[in-house]
Amino acid sequence: MNNIERKQNKRGIFRLAVPLLGLALAILFGMSCQKQKPIRIGYSDWPGWTAWQIAKEKGLFAKHGVDVELVWFPIYTDSLTALSTGQIDANSSAWSDVIPPLAEGIPLKVVLVNDNSHGNDGLVAKPEFKSIKDLRGKTIATEIGTVDHFLMLQALAKNGMTEKDVEFKNLAVPDAAAAFIAGKVDAAVIWQPWLSNVQKSGKGKLLFSSADIPGLIPDLLVFKEDVARNREADVQKIVATWFDVVEFIKTDEAQAIQIMAKVVEQKPEDYKVFLPGTRFFNLEDNIKAFEPTEQDSSLKGSGKTITDFLSSAGLIKKQPDFSSALEPKFVKALKK
Repeated sequence: MNNIERKQNKRGIFRLAVPLLGLALAILFGMSCQKQKPIRIGYSDWPGWTAWQIAKEKGLFAKHGVDVELVWFPIYTDSLTALSTGQIDANSSAWSDVIPPLAEGIPLKVVLVNDNSHGNDGLVAKPEFKSIKDLRGKTIATEIGTVDHFLMLQALAKNGMTEKDVEFKNLAVPDAAAAFIAGKVDAAVIWQPWLSNVQKSGKGKLLFSSADIPGLIPDLLVFKEDVARNREADVQKIVATWFDVVEFIKTDEAQAIQIMAKVVEQKPEDYKVFLPGTRFFNLEDNIKAFEPTEQDSSLKGSGKTITDFLSSAGLIKKQPDFSSALEPKFVKALKK
């Protein structure tokens, strides 16, 4: 090859190298500028979950540097389906509603306890009944497979009874409340706001509530396993955000109630009734809940009790390894 050919060849290589270099730089620039999609969290009408709206409105997600899209589900069970089918990254779920998909092999991770029901679910009976034992042979209405069905069985068990000792009527919780007020059943196991409405009517007396079984009705933040693994830093920031939410509720309850009530289009004075029956979990509460003990105050302990209930009710076909779904590292990382 003569000198002219060599020069032409070099120029040819240079002409090829320039666009390739430009393409490489464009790809790198695009990758650096590409913003990750926001983490989509499902939430529904429950104080421990509408509280996430505080994080949005008060800029707490932004404070922790995490992009979150809150996805509202008017029908709670739709949020469970959305999580199981991958339509959302995480969901606000009751522990008893996490175990069935785990039993079906759906990989999930529990990263946070938002709250425990501490009186927002209860068994009400006609005034003439003074105790749970007085309900032997009487009609009790609630919805099969729900946390309130679970509550009913717990109330009976603590009084030496089983479901066979009463006449169980399977009604959706709102229908159970309506049937009770109409005098069609002797007792009902219901949640707020129907619980307060029944008590205000004077037609029902509270005999047992979720406050009597602390730890057994925990409400959680549950992630798809791959999201918890691949976006660990963002999950950590979301968990940290929650504890700012709890602090805000503690320091400015009135404004917190206004924000939560607006989500469900209720008056703050009406929504306020939910708070005494909701025990919001701070960091210390979470650390204790994730301790692997057999007590009901532990997610492991309550998980066993709930799994046994779901199995006996025929709601799950096999016992899941629910302990493997518990991921305590995010709350533990915040321990000082």
